[in-house]
Amino acid sequence: MGRACIIIEDNLIERDALALQIKKLGQLELMASFADGLEALSYLRNHPIEIVFSDIDMPDLSGIELLKSLKQPPVFIFISAHTEHAAESYNLDVMDFIVKPVKLERLIKSVDRALDFLNQKEQLLSSTSKTDAVQQEAEMDFFFIKENNTHIKINVEDVLYIESMGDFSKIMVKDNKSHMVLISLKNLEKQLSPSKFMRVHKQFMVNLEQIVSISNTDLKLSNQQQIPVSTVHKQLLMDQFINKRTLSRFKE
Repeated sequence: MGRACIIIEDNLIERDALALQIKKLGQLELMASFADGLEALSYLRNHPIEIVFSDIDMPDLSGIELLKSLKQPPVFIFISAHTEHAAESYNLDVMDFIVKPVKLERLIKSVDRALDFLNQKEQLLSSTSKTDAVQQEAEMDFFFIKENNTHIKINVEDVLYIESMGDFSKIMVKDNKSHMVLISLKNLEKQLSPSKFMRVHKQFMVNLEQIVSISNTDLKLSNQQQIPVSTVHKQLLMDQFINKRTLSRFKE
């Protein structure tokens, strides 16, 4: 079985044509099709859907309004004849924007991108799973590194970020100081507390307590350093850290 998806398109001919193309790909399982956003909203609140193909200009509830109304939205791929919506859709972290009419080769590219994103996300979630023993060790407030045949104590609260240097890693701490260690970022990620540190890019891991702001493509740390954030890591960061600490107008 492929990844569960739905179509939201108010034009019957275009809706059926897209459904036929999706079935040809053989990588997705089309669960349902809807003519408007309101019907789709009700369905999405009760069914685990991974990918949504949605038009933007629809009666009652537009595709953009639908996306904004979902707390934990699935991957969205917008399909529209109106290119002026592209900029706003990308600001909402939409996976892709396809201009009508939909060509099969363009749809294949978009689906491949969405599947790659979902696979990466699952791998990241799996890699952050820790055993009970590791979790107990993970809450340490400091750790030691070897530097010039000496063990150096590093306080967790002083660490800003860690940058990959291949087999080495650079640990950046406060006061613009850094330490080089012969440990890959991948291995450091396994040893440092997931409640304190998180990978945000293939080259960077940050101290979560040092984050002061986050945008679509990067985040800012307390020392004003800008760190790039990849799409898949950003969603994980939002789900596991930012959203849980974001104040909302209404608390359920």
